[in-house]
Amino acid sequence: MKTNIKVLGSGCKSCHQLFESAKIAAQGLDADVEFITDMQKIVQYGAMSMPALVVNEKLVSAGRILKPAQIREMIEKN
Repeated sequence: MKTNIKVLGSGCKSCHQLFESAKIAAQGLDADVEFITDMQKIVQYGAMSMPALVVNEKLVSAGRILKPAQIREMIEKN
């Protein structure tokens, strides 16, 4: 099954760092990595702080810049 990873954020430096980490974490996996800046979509996930990470439509982190290894761990759990 293809993994769906979304980084939610306004486009700030922290959001871009999380997006880059997510792309690194997804290397070698059957995964799509998306960067979403649309506030209406972000609110639908219930993210109260940015950047936020969504794996397979489940909010797994908010307000933290994660390292690729941490993201990979979350992908494997979800």
